[in-house]
Formats: sequence, C-alpha cells, structure tokens
Amino acid sequence: MQAYFDNVRKEVPPQIREVFLDPRDTAVITIDMHDGHLSEDPACPCPSPRGREIVEPLNRFMAECRALGMPIIHVRSTLRKDGADEKLYPSAWRMVFPVTVGEIPNIAEHALEGTRWNKMAIDVHDEDYMVTTKKRLSAFYPTDMELLLRNLGIRRVVLTGCMTDCCVINTAFDAANRDFRVVVPQDLTRGSEHLEIPTLQMISLHLGVVVDSAELLDYWKANL
Repeated sequence: MQAYFDNVRKEVPPQIREVFLDPRDTAVITIDMHDGHLSEDPACPCPSPRGREIVEPLNRFMAECRALGMPIIHVRSTLRKDGADEKLYPSAWRMVFPVTVGEIPNIAEHALEGTRWNKMAIDVHDEDYMVTTKKRLSAFYPTDMELLLRNLGIRRVVLTGCMTDCCVINTAFDAANRDFRVVVPQDLTRGSEHLEIPTLQMISLHLGVVVDSAELLDYWKANL
C-alpha cells in the first residue's frame, strides 16, 4: 500500500503498516460535518463550502467501515446558548479568522446550542457514537473523546471532516500526543484550499499517515 509522505506517494514501510494501518482497534472520526459549516443558506454562521464535496464520499466510506465492524464517532461543536463558554475567553479564531476571510455576518450563532446549525450534514446511524461537547479546535478538548476511545479499546484513529487546516490538524496533534496512531484520508477532509496540502504534509511529517480512502479500505479488507 502507498501513502503520502511530505506530499510524495511512497510505499508504506512494513513497520508503519503494522502500527498505523491495522484495521483492528481502529475508529473512524468525523469532525464538524454539520450545517454550521456545510449549509448553503447565506446565514450559515461559519461556512466551509468545500466541505460539501466530501459529504457523499464520506457517507460511502462510513458505510464500508460499518460493514467491517469499525466504530464511527461523530464530533460536533456545541456552545451553551447563553454564551458562557466564550464569555471571558472567546475562541481566538473568532477574532483572527475574519481579518483574512472578511466579516461573517452570523458568526455569533456558530455551534450555538438549540440552533438549526447543529444538524448533522452526513449520515448518522443509531450505532454510531456522538461527541458533542467540543468547544474549541480539537475533538479532544474539552470532550470525553479520550475516555470513549480508551473504553472502546481503540489504538488507531482515522480523521475525516473539516477543516483540514484547523480542527482536523488540531485533533491530529492531540491524538498523536496521547499515543493514538493517526491516519488521515486526504480525499475525506477539506479546509482552506491553499492550506490543505501544507497541512497534510505536516501531518505526514509529524503525526501520522496520509492516505487515499479507497486504498485504505482495500488494505483493511485484505487484512481482516
């Protein structure tokens, strides 16, 4: 099997395959695939329109993973409706992001509890797990993600969703720092277009293995 190392496709060394790509004890994590990013409504509070490209490919990938018996974990940001979670210490991205991308008119509703923006935009099944207390950029903070993974006996995590250069890479750092082995299918994550490849390069250099999802599924099926 091949993967992307510093954006160059190479054969994955045997020791890397054994540690990172073993289908056993592996969970698939989707990050912030909800209407707060993906709605086409002009009032979308934090639009990530490129993320819509991966909705159906991700749905197909998850269906294959469920058939293989792999757990699916969906992560969604949710902030208390009275604003308490950012009352004294607002998220840094809310201040600096608009300087580059311009004003986001409805930004105050992003991830706000009780709003329509928290509706998931991808297929969620009854057997899937939900982690909905993400309040900053990492799926591990301040959520029960690590507790869930440890109790499921998970050693490897496959990170998908948006945004590649924001919540995905932050989650990858936190996962790697906790000694979970990180895999990122490059075709199942989207972010700022000009930063996707550099972000995936950083992941491949420091955090885990960057792959194509179809090739990963083929490898898993051959090694179960």
